[in-house]
Amino acid sequence: MRILFIHPNMPGQYKHLVRILAEDRSNEVVFLTKPKSQTEIPNVRKVEYTVLREPEPKTHRYLIPFEKAVFASQEVWRTCNILRNKGFIPDVIVAHLGWGDGLYLKEIYPDSKVLALMEFYYKSKGGDVGFLDGKEPTADNQCRTKTRNAIHLFNLTYCDWAISQTFFQRNLHPDIFWPKISVLHDGIDTSDVQPSKGRGINLPNGINLQKSDEVVTYISRNFEPYRGFPQFMRAAVEIQKHRPNCHIIMVGSDEISYSKKLPKGQTYRKMIMDELGDQLDMKRFHFLGYLPYDEMKLVMKISSAHIYLTVPFVLSWSMMEAMASECLLIASNTEPVREVIRDGYNGLLVDFFKPKQIADCVDEVFASDNRMLSIRKAARKTIIKRYSLDKVMNLHLDLIRDLAHGKCPPPTAKKIEEFNRMTELYKE
Repeated sequence: MRILFIHPNMPGQYKHLVRILAEDRSNEVVFLTKPKSQTEIPNVRKVEYTVLREPEPKTHRYLIPFEKAVFASQEVWRTCNILRNKGFIPDVIVAHLGWGDGLYLKEIYPDSKVLALMEFYYKSKGGDVGFLDGKEPTADNQCRTKTRNAIHLFNLTYCDWAISQTFFQRNLHPDIFWPKISVLHDGIDTSDVQPSKGRGINLPNGINLQKSDEVVTYISRNFEPYRGFPQFMRAAVEIQKHRPNCHIIMVGSDEISYSKKLPKGQTYRKMIMDELGDQLDMKRFHFLGYLPYDEMKLVMKISSAHIYLTVPFVLSWSMMEAMASECLLIASNTEPVREVIRDGYNGLLVDFFKPKQIADCVDEVFASDNRMLSIRKAARKTIIKRYSLDKVMNLHLDLIRDLAHGKCPPPTAKKIEEFNRMTELYKE
């Protein structure tokens, strides 16, 4: 097969899939990405595209995301045209289209099947919009949010098939498109992400922490409100008051992925630290920054309680990986989380907006003789059962093969539906 992957930050969600396809030397795999990606994968030809234009200052602010998408898609078209002229015509294009970089793929490759990752569809009210402040979105904000979906509607109409990682994400899209969206997670490598085998970690300040210590962890790509960073920090104050021997480890950066942009030089971490003042004992509070993947796994292995908070948005890989590591997960009682967690069975659910409840939950964990071992075991069992790489990867591969052979709708879509029924959460 000839497969073209498209993601602006290679490999994105395709870390495992592209590697497995490239290991088969009968496949020709090309990955189209922006220059910021430093990733190199054996047997994969990386091709870069650069967007040279930005929207005009007079562009209506509702339309700025779409104009950015047009500029990016023009560069993708030009780059693909060069590939086509050199003889590369993919059987299947596997693409994350959420940024709108692939609006014109069918104009350059009309006969290639497009398998799109449809990660999110914005709701003008009732979803992530208005969740943090609890207020009814203004008419202006509702209209702006609705217009953002123009890119997604464009993608949904021309792609041949699509994937969403969870039912929560699939169901955000208009139901008329549900029949062409398979619910299939990227997969967690449970052979790599495993519970601790006794190894501790050394922190930069010289402190050594072991699995037997009281350790609370929080992991997010960026410290921002969409991932409950302010709520966690306020909970941390209470946790330290209650647990004089507890250490808190935070992994992530001060950039912004999803939340409201801040003035230059300002970060959400600085804002919350200014608010809390000297309420935190910084000798037991550790900001480790953005860690390499293997070091992040070590942090999860020693975690006594892992806190994951999110607005109704895309679930983080780190939540699933924490479960695979048998962390005791304390998570926000929000819709995407409830698809994976049942309170008291494979994790503990708390109110996103109640830091004291989060701290009280940590107390319950440390008061337990075995730190709720049965819940930890159930968490890993959940990941192995429904989200592990060895369970979902063959379904991804079969879906691509179906499309490569022109089978649309792909027969594998029925296999995915059956897999989802057979592995329905909590079905024993």
